Amino acid sequence: MTVRRSSRHPRTCPLLLAIFLLILTEHLVRTASEYDPYKILGVSRSASQAEIKKAYKNLAKEWHPDKNKDPNAEDMFIKVSKSYEILSNEERRSNFDRYGQMDENQPFGQSQHHGFRSFHNSFYFDESFFHFPRSRDFADSKYLLHHAQFNSDVLPDSHKRPYLIKVTSEWCFACIHIEPVWKETVQELEPLGVGIGIVDLGYERRLANQLGAHRAPSIIGLVNGRVTFFHQAVVREHLRQFIEDLLPQRLVEKITDNNYMAFLDNWHVENKPSILLFDQVPVIPLLYKLTAFAFRDYVRFGFVDQGDMHNTRLLRQFNVNTYAPTMLLFKEDTEKPVDIIQARGMKRQIMDEFVSNNKFLQVPRLVNQQLFDELCPVKQFHRRRKYCVLLITGEDQAFLPGNKAFLDFASTNRKEVLRFAYVYQRQQQPLCQALLHNQAALSPQVVILERRSQAGKVLYRSMSGGWNGSEEDKYRLHEQLELLQKDPTYLSSDATLPELNNEMAPIFLIQWMNAAYDYILQIYDDLLYSNWREMMPILSLIFSALFILFGTVIIQAFSEPGESKPRAPKPKEQPQTEDDASSRASTSSRPPKKDFVEVTELTDITYTSNLVKLRPGHINVVLVLTNASKNALLRKFAKEVFSFSGTQTLHFSFLNADKHRHWMPSLLRSTSDIMQSEGHSDEDEESSDYTGHVLALNGHKKYFCLFRPVFTGDDPSDASSSSETSFSSDSRRKSRSRSRSSSHSRSRSHSREDGAAAAPRRGSSRATSIEVHHKLDRLGLWMERLMEGTLPRLQIPAWPSLGEAANNSSSES
Repeated sequence: MTVRRSSRHPRTCPLLLAIFLLILTEHLVRTASEYDPYKILGVSRSASQAEIKKAYKNLAKEWHPDKNKDPNAEDMFIKVSKSYEILSNEERRSNFDRYGQMDENQPFGQSQHHGFRSFHNSFYFDESFFHFPRSRDFADSKYLLHHAQFNSDVLPDSHKRPYLIKVTSEWCFACIHIEPVWKETVQELEPLGVGIGIVDLGYERRLANQLGAHRAPSIIGLVNGRVTFFHQAVVREHLRQFIEDLLPQRLVEKITDNNYMAFLDNWHVENKPSILLFDQVPVIPLLYKLTAFAFRDYVRFGFVDQGDMHNTRLLRQFNVNTYAPTMLLFKEDTEKPVDIIQARGMKRQIMDEFVSNNKFLQVPRLVNQQLFDELCPVKQFHRRRKYCVLLITGEDQAFLPGNKAFLDFASTNRKEVLRFAYVYQRQQQPLCQALLHNQAALSPQVVILERRSQAGKVLYRSMSGGWNGSEEDKYRLHEQLELLQKDPTYLSSDATLPELNNEMAPIFLIQWMNAAYDYILQIYDDLLYSNWREMMPILSLIFSALFILFGTVIIQAFSEPGESKPRAPKPKEQPQTEDDASSRASTSSRPPKKDFVEVTELTDITYTSNLVKLRPGHINVVLVLTNASKNALLRKFAKEVFSFSGTQTLHFSFLNADKHRHWMPSLLRSTSDIMQSEGHSDEDEESSDYTGHVLALNGHKKYFCLFRPVFTGDDPSDASSSSETSFSSDSRRKSRSRSRSSSHSRSRSHSREDGAAAAPRRGSSRATSIEVHHKLDRLGLWMERLMEGTLPRLQIPAWPSLGEAANNSSSES
């Protein structure tokens, strides 16, 4: 019997094992085939990306582990995220439709192993069947950060405490390797006040990109909104030192017998209470630094090493117990601490509560709006009513007795509903003017106010008689405060206060230097650790700027010689109309390339080339002057036409009327339009002064435009000056005669001739040089009209010759 039983047992075991493996394989295949991202998201296979995204958002909100307490919520949330990750990518979605689910690390297009891949992925989505441990501990879920949460909560909170953030992802074996060290570091730093965060690289890709983390694992430090990467070996001591290095320098000052009095007496400058930390360790503990960082805007911290021999007098004066850490808090009185705390195991919660209850001085100075809002909050409920007793005083030594008396009064009348503060009138003028009705306070004033809205509306009442710190003033103020607590309507005046000036704000230069220093440190850190993915935009910007800068210099260097060379004339030019010429002149206007204007003189040699044979479409702008007015008019002429000197079709010249006196009359006689409009006789033309006239001459079309000089005024005292003065007087009188009758013009002509024979006087040449250049004051406007083509054009049959004009002049003389 025994032999038979033993022979049956070996036959039964393989059969049972085969049945078990068959059932197991069937279950795995069924599980793998049942996973369908379309079914999980509840969309059809033809759904659009907008429908897939909408379904994912709804399911993610529904199954989020922080909101859904169902035990299977986390598993369902992972399935939803994985499904969206597959269907949101068109290439991955197409591959899934062809071959089924694929591993995200497997290159697409390799479909020969999709059966094994689906079998492998079934372990991920249905690992609860085998009770496999997850790659991420469920205890870490409370540290998971999301994009909205990070920007709304973590980023602002980083100005009060540093954050240590780990970037991880699923199937990250290096993340599993550093997990024990990470847990030990979290258990050590979190009780000290360090914020902890975890970012999943797969689910929070947007947040990871914002942090600049593109690989896992990565450890990031966040302080004051600035991101810093950890690049050392993942050891608990290194992580602790990393957090300590992120904090600003000199948060806690080392205090000895030599500097403790200066540290405590600095309360009136910093406007903050002072805390002395006594401990036996020579190095400032990280707990004290983190506390000082959280309350750096309210309290100043100093550290005293009890084992240092240079601190014996300090320990003896305040009678500090050397066997336990001690904290002493000082306000205005530097001889006696206001509050003391002593404990062997100093905890962060105890320190926060101790500092929070003593954040302000007994009578702080209002230096910014934030302090005003915290010290005198806006009334919300009747039981939370706060009255602010404000002293408006000055900074001089004469105000110190009154300020000291106000401090003594505040110390003896401390109540929950009363807050005492003072303000310097010179530093906060808008506030003081609103409370004092724009009247300068010759003596300190006390104002009792209650804030009613965030917009600045307050109810207030000023104490009559001012404040000089006498016993009578204290009695009157005490009496008004008693009346106020009995009758809140005692505050009869109302006003709207402006926002306070920030007296502690650093100047713009210091802010810019701090920002530049942080930016340089970030660039150095990226270069040192070869974070080229983050550095590429910065390097691209730098090299682009350098390329543009040097490229522009090189182009200008090579283009200047080419432009100075004369251009070869075109073989044939098409005829153009007058409209074409004017439009060409207006469209070819370019900024001047030189810092001067080239003005040539019209002589017998240059007259033909610059006028008679001038190329079609080109205009020569000619200034008429004399030897006496040459320097003044040329300077003014160059200044007025400089902006038009870049136009290639404009040329600038001047004509000396002393050398070619009859050219202008000959030009004017040759046109009938100007004679009819002005009615001048030949005698007038010969004797007229044309100094300051400007002509735009078109040599090809034989027309010109005329600019008449501006009338500069008539000074009788200079009528009998030298030849220069007589010339100026003649110019002014002739300009005025054009608006009057011809008979009056002749009388002024005779007076000019009489004045020309008079003896010269001193100082007349200086007056002439001042007045002559004003003739061209409106030349710039005339040039603009010339470029627009709106000036009247005077046609002539032919250009008069300079040689003929000169011969006529010599024969008449």
